[in-house]
Amino acid sequence: MKNGFDEYASAYDAWFLDNRNVLYSEANLVARTLRGAGRILSVGCGSGLFEKILADEYGIVIRDGIEPSTGMAEIARKRGLRVTISTAEQADFGCGDYDTILFNGTPSYIDDLAGVVGKAYAALPNGGRIVLIDVPKESSYGLLYNLAKAVGSWDHPLLEGTYPANPYPIELVGAANWRTTAEKIGLLERAGFADLTFAQTLTSHPLHSDRAVEQPCEGYGKGDYVAVTGYKRA
Repeated sequence: MKNGFDEYASAYDAWFLDNRNVLYSEANLVARTLRGAGRILSVGCGSGLFEKILADEYGIVIRDGIEPSTGMAEIARKRGLRVTISTAEQADFGCGDYDTILFNGTPSYIDDLAGVVGKAYAALPNGGRIVLIDVPKESSYGLLYNLAKAVGSWDHPLLEGTYPANPYPIELVGAANWRTTAEKIGLLERAGFADLTFAQTLTSHPLHSDRAVEQPCEGYGKGDYVAVTGYKRA
C-alpha cells in the first residue's frame, strides 16, 4: 500500500467534507456491508473519518485499523481508533481475531492485492467476511481518474466539462491503481472466498454525484463505488 498520503492527510478529509453528499452516499454503502459484521479490522483506515461516521451515525464500532501514513494514523488515533502503522502487505491481520476485514477505498492503493486477500483469508475464522470497496476501473469515476492520471492534471482540454468542480486531489489520483470489479471477483475466488455479494452507490455521473445522498442498491455495473463481499466457508 502506497504511503504518499502523509503529505495530503488534511486534503483527504477536506475533499470528503467539501463533497458531503458523496461522503454520505459512500458511508451508507459501507454501513450496509457491515451489518452483523462482528469484530472489524479496517485496513487502510486513513484518517478514521469513515470509522467516526459509522460509530456516531450508524452504531457500527470499528476499534482497530491499519494505516501506512503516519499523518493519517495520527488523525485516526485522535478519533479513537487503535492504529498500527504498516502497509497492508506487511501488516499482521491476526488469526481469528476479527470476523470482518474491511478495505474501504484502499484496494487501489495496495500493490500486492492478491497476496493481501490471501492473507485475509488465512486470518479470518470460518464464516468470516472480507469487504473490498472501491471505485471500479470500468466506472465513470474510474475512467475519469485514469485519464487525469495519464495526462497528469485535471486542467486538460480532454477533461474539460467532464469532472466535478472539486475533483479528488490529482496527487491521490496519480498514486492509485484501479482494478475492475471482475479482477476483484477473481482475486477473491482464487483465495477461496465464496458466496460473493455486491452493492453499489454513486450511480449518477460524477458531474452530478454530489447533488444528493444516495442509498446503496444491490449489484454492480451502474455504480461508481462498489462493495464486493466474500465469505470464508468451512
